[in-house]
Amino acid sequence: MKIGLIYPQTELGGDPVAVREIGLAAEALGFDHLLAYDHVLGATHDREPKLNGPYTEKQPFHDPLVMFGYLSAITRRIGFATGVLILPQRQTALVARQAADVALLSDDRLRLGVGLGWNYVEYEALGQDFASRGKRVSEQVELLRKLWSEPLVDFTGAFDRVDRAALNPRAARIADGFICADGAADAFAQAARLRDLLDQEGRAKEGFGLQCNMLKAKSPEQVVETALRWHEAGGTHAAFATMGQGMETRGQHLGYIESVADALRKEGMLEG
Repeated sequence: MKIGLIYPQTELGGDPVAVREIGLAAEALGFDHLLAYDHVLGATHDREPKLNGPYTEKQPFHDPLVMFGYLSAITRRIGFATGVLILPQRQTALVARQAADVALLSDDRLRLGVGLGWNYVEYEALGQDFASRGKRVSEQVELLRKLWSEPLVDFTGAFDRVDRAALNPRAARIADGFICADGAADAFAQAARLRDLLDQEGRAKEGFGLQCNMLKAKSPEQVVETALRWHEAGGTHAAFATMGQGMETRGQHLGYIESVADALRKEGMLEG
């Protein structure tokens, strides 16, 4: 199983040095991937309808594709994962281009995880409809696949129209899988449910990626224990978080990352 870490962007004040140091440290310590969350805007929660998500206007976020483009130039091996990019609030063709270029410039090290989001203020600011986001994302995934694989696309959907145009696909590819957040929900129950759904759809379990963002694991020992259980449950990828543990500096985050790497190495779960 491949183990990575979640970039602690909400606790580092948008520090550009932290992006560089944590990205380089993650690669040097032998982690498989660096995962980044996505929010274009934060918003105050004192409004109607209520916003109930975990972030407000006070938490800074880097755009994950921009950050990965930067990190791809200063690293050589580590993979990058969006966990998740809020696809329906974005223009589909633009996401296709941006993701293709990150994949190209990083030598195909990008895994693009997409989802719906919860912040309707972002949707409004980006000119997209919040209520139809579920329907739109299904269409968008279909269009992304076409733009990444076909030399000329003629597509008419309920939300997007591409009139005989081409992305000129190069290195990008899209993988099938699901990202579970263990803490926001029970990732292990989700994994079992996903296997049942794959059976119902007649799809093979082999090759279907299962990533666990290990949000409940708050110590190196808990990270190891959760990662071992996830592997036994058929998981393919897992990432741990340093956020939410009272760390105030990038040095504290880096120290914790190193201690997790040591614990994983003792269990033979990390090379190096």
